[in-house]
Amino acid sequence: MSYVNPDPDPDRTTGLEPGGGVPPGETPPAESSMPEAGPRQPGATSRGWAATPLTLILLLVLLIAAGLLGYALVLIR
Repeated sequence: MSYVNPDPDPDRTTGLEPGGGVPPGETPPAESSMPEAGPRQPGATSRGWAATPLTLILLLVLLIAAGLLGYALVLIR
């Protein structure tokens, strides 16, 4: 990959004073974006839910379902 300097060349940029300053009323040169993507983050990918939280959620759902079924049986009698 080739590196592109995002800073403008002060010798070829119009409207700059010596030393790189911008006179009043003059628009400064635009900034350029980075030509490359940022560093890769290896831990950023998601692997989904782990087994323990899913097991706990399933047990909670089964416990609530059993409680509702028991409550319905008591109401029927």
